[in-house]
Amino acid sequence: MNSLRSGLPNFNINSSLVDELRWQLALEYSAIGMWEYDAISDRGYLSEGSKKILGVSDPCFGNDANSWIKRVHPDDIEKYLRDFQDHLKGLKPLYENEHRVKCEDGSYKWILDRGRIVEWDDNNDPKRVIGTHTDITTQKKQEQSINDALIIATEHNNKLKNFAYIVTHNLKQYTANFESLLEFYDDTENIGERKEIMDHLKTLSHSFTKTIANLNDVVHVQNSKSKEVRKIYIAKEINNILKLLDFVISETNATIHNNINKRLFLYYNSSYFESIIQNLLSNAIKYKHPDRDPVISIDCSYDQQEFKLIISDNGMGIDLDKFGNDIFGLYKTFHHNPDSEGVGLYLIKNQIESFGGRITVDSIVGVGTTFTIHAKNKRV
Repeated sequence: MNSLRSGLPNFNINSSLVDELRWQLALEYSAIGMWEYDAISDRGYLSEGSKKILGVSDPCFGNDANSWIKRVHPDDIEKYLRDFQDHLKGLKPLYENEHRVKCEDGSYKWILDRGRIVEWDDNNDPKRVIGTHTDITTQKKQEQSINDALIIATEHNNKLKNFAYIVTHNLKQYTANFESLLEFYDDTENIGERKEIMDHLKTLSHSFTKTIANLNDVVHVQNSKSKEVRKIYIAKEINNILKLLDFVISETNATIHNNINKRLFLYYNSSYFESIIQNLLSNAIKYKHPDRDPVISIDCSYDQQEFKLIISDNGMGIDLDKFGNDIFGLYKTFHHNPDSEGVGLYLIKNQIESFGGRITVDSIVGVGTTFTIHAKNKRV
């Protein structure tokens, strides 16, 4: 054993070199890279660990101080440079930044970049900065997965609430109509009037059955990953909704002009379309001006980008200066009407936005209100 030992060369390795090698090995095995910046020469240094993260084999890579900077994602570069400069200016005791950096194969990795000034010149300006690169791509992907799951859970919760509002708000219209018709039936002895009321009840019952079927479709839509749409001929669909509201229209002496061309169609979910139009028309009748009968016009315009469905009335109007920010809020009401619940417009807005559309409103108090539905006319 001694003879073998005596045959080995006797290296004199000082302790500082051993410490440096120990730290270098620790960094390599921990998949952490090391970098250094010399402010005097404007030169850099990247350890093999940093190069390995990027998949770079060029031994000279990193000597140019801008080598890493040039690979930082364009969306991250501004904050990356700002954080580093804030540390150099003494605004932050440590430099720390998370950014994406382009690898040799064209992909991007997320890097946790940390560093600090370790040496100053005679003018007390930063002379030497050292730091580390840590690959946090896996961590970022896990965070994104958690965020995506949270978004999905929130969306499903909102869909459940939305469906509950559809049921309670839409079916309330039916129950109110049934109750009114039955009261009229009990109050009259006229056979002709009773027959007319029975006809209304049959029409209402038919519409009610259809709505229940549509609500079942909504459940299916809410549970499916893609929102199902079909080709809807707008004028025909609106006429079907007007039949549902026939009794309310007659009772209030309302006039509704369906100005939609019979050939115009829209790809949309029929259940949502019925709910949106029914609620807008019901509101236009409910909030009629006390001094005149309701007159409602339904028009449309379209171009290559979007389809606009416009519903205008001559009702009470809404003070947009006062209520403009809350008009589509949940449980927000703007008139002293005992039947107002502040659900309808909230429901409408959510249903429209769930299909990538939007709704806008113009209104003058005492003159009337115009709602415009902006929808994308395509299969999505």
